Amino acid sequence: MPVLRVALGLTLAYVVLALLAWLFQDRFAFPAPRGAVPDPKSVGIPNGERIELRLDNGIRLAGWYLRANGVERGAVSPGLLWFYGNGENIARIWPVLREFQPPGVALLVVDYPGYGGSEGRATEPVIYKAADAAFAALAGRPEIGRVYVYGRSLGSAVAVHTAAAHPAAGLILESPFTSATDMARLHYGLVPRALLHLKLDNATTIRGVRCPVLIFHGTGDRLVPIAMGRRVAAAASGPVEFVPILGAGHNDTYDIGAEGYRDRLAGFVLGVQ
Repeated sequence: MPVLRVALGLTLAYVVLALLAWLFQDRFAFPAPRGAVPDPKSVGIPNGERIELRLDNGIRLAGWYLRANGVERGAVSPGLLWFYGNGENIARIWPVLREFQPPGVALLVVDYPGYGGSEGRATEPVIYKAADAAFAALAGRPEIGRVYVYGRSLGSAVAVHTAAAHPAAGLILESPFTSATDMARLHYGLVPRALLHLKLDNATTIRGVRCPVLIFHGTGDRLVPIAMGRRVAAAASGPVEFVPILGAGHNDTYDIGAEGYRDRLAGFVLGVQ
C-alpha cells in the first residue's frame, strides 16, 4: 500500500509538472522584460531616433532607427534588422547596439510585443508578425538598399523566419539553437514533447534561406551548446561561415568576441572579406 501511494503521488506530481509546462511555456520562452525605450540621443547616439510600428491588429511596437554613420543624408546604404534574445529589450541592450552598429549601415531594432516599450503579448506567431512588419518598415525606407538580418539566441529563430520569408541580402546568427523541441529535451527532459506547441525550428526553417549566412557561437555555451549552432549551419541551403568565439558562454559573446566580432559582422554586411 505505501508503494502504491508513492507511485500515485509521483504520477500526480508528473501530471502537474506537465500541465504547468503546457500552460506556461510561452512565459518561459518569452519572459518579456519591460522597460521604456530611451531616447537614443540621451545615451550618446546622435544618429538615432525612436520609432513606432503598428501591427494589423493595432498593437503598437516601440523601436529605434539608427541612421548610417558616415553617409550623407539621403544616400543609399545597407540596413541591418536586429533581433535580440529572450531576456533582453532595447533598454537593456542599447550599449551593444551603439558599439556593434557597422559603419555606413543603418540599423532598426523593435521591441517584441509585450517587451520593453511595446504593447501586446509575445507568442511565436505574434513575434513573427512583428518581424515581418519590421522588415517591411526598414526595406521601405528610401535610403535603404540591401537588408541584412541579425538574430541572437531566441532572436535567431525570428531572424531565420524573416530571412526565409523576405528578400534578405544576408543572415547573421549568434548562438542559434536547432528547435524548441531540442531545447526542451536538453533542459526539461521530463516534459512530454507532445505538450510542446512552440516550434522555433531553426534547423528546418533555415533550409528556405537562400542568402549567405554568418554564424557566431561561443565554444563554452552551456545553454545552447555549440553543436546546435553547427547543426543549424549544416542545414542551411546557401553559403555559410561559422565563427566560434573561443571561451565565450551564452551571454558574454559581445565582450569576449569584442573587436573581432564587430569587424566580422561589419565586413559581412559591407561585403568586405
